[in-house]
Amino acid sequence: MPKHIVRLLVLIAVVAIVAFSAKKFLVPGSFYQYGHYRGNAVAEIAAKVPKLQGSASCQSCHKEAYAVWTGGIHRKATKDGAIQGVVIKNGVNCEVCHTGPAGNHPSKEAMPLSIEDRVTTITHKHIDHPADVPGRNLMLSPNDMRNLCLNCHDKLEARPTMQRQIAVENHGGAEPCTSCHNPHSPRINFADLPRPPVDPITGKALPVIAVKAGNAAAGKSVAAACAACHGNSGMSINPAWPNLAGQHADYLYNSLQGFKSGTRKNDTMSGMAAGLSDADMRNVAAYFSKSSCGVTGADKAKAELGKAKAAEAGCAACHNAGGLRGTGPAGISASQAWPNLAGQNAAYLTVALNSFKDDSRNHAVMSSVAKALSDSDIDNLSAYFATVSCK
Repeated sequence: MPKHIVRLLVLIAVVAIVAFSAKKFLVPGSFYQYGHYRGNAVAEIAAKVPKLQGSASCQSCHKEAYAVWTGGIHRKATKDGAIQGVVIKNGVNCEVCHTGPAGNHPSKEAMPLSIEDRVTTITHKHIDHPADVPGRNLMLSPNDMRNLCLNCHDKLEARPTMQRQIAVENHGGAEPCTSCHNPHSPRINFADLPRPPVDPITGKALPVIAVKAGNAAAGKSVAAACAACHGNSGMSINPAWPNLAGQHADYLYNSLQGFKSGTRKNDTMSGMAAGLSDADMRNVAAYFSKSSCGVTGADKAKAELGKAKAAEAGCAACHNAGGLRGTGPAGISASQAWPNLAGQNAAYLTVALNSFKDDSRNHAVMSSVAKALSDSDIDNLSAYFATVSCK
């Protein structure tokens, strides 16, 4: 064999031995642990300063919101209950909902501050950066925020039941989750539930839009067909049926619309509403809203227990003329769109709450509230509102 061929073969063998040795002794043991990546590289990359800094980085500027978060269920969902310095996948951190990210904050693109900490500038490294610039919104959109919540809370067959789940169409529909839930501590805290509703961005109260007023005189003739169940003036002849006298016109109109469209189910009422025009509904609602109501009465001992439960369950947030932020008659709703409960029949209220509880009737807030009530709670609350003056 020619010498040059021998030399070439020897060279190839040497290169092969070197390559094999390099692969054997020089390639890290974690290579291919994650496909064509070194497993150790994951930790090395993570050790670098990330853009996401974790909720702990927000504490110095957003003290009040941070305190709410640390006491809420989202904070408790973090790994081992620890307040993380860097973002982790367990639990919901500030940077999940706030865009930015916080690693570059404070900066010229300042994240929106919570209302209680609202300022005009943020000083960082002796430089003043603008904050709360008009038109700038670095929060997720309401729809994106809702979808984010559903990532964990949409009802799925295989999802652990210890994680609260909802069927969104029966829970809140298209309403933003923050209408009732504090995003920093999403378990409903009725003491903090805004009343009236507020804009989640500006914090300003939103006006409750009333429906077009009807003609009470014209509604009296329409109401004649209702007298068989609800009495001539709206005081029901059967305690299992609701009193309509003195009820908010908007609520009555919306209820009739619901019966006609099928969003509320009742064989009798659906048939009655089917023959009513829009004007008929407005007029009959106006008629009953102007009728004099009366107190039906109930067991006094249950009523006392119900009064305490009403405060605990947060009923005043919607069904109190002053809401939680002021004084006013109990059982008289401040919003025209919400029903008055004062003087209502106890038997009817019991049926209504049980319907919300067993999902035969659905409402964004009431379905959740009723599921937290025991049978005795429902009886006591019903008795309380039946004894409250409706005038």
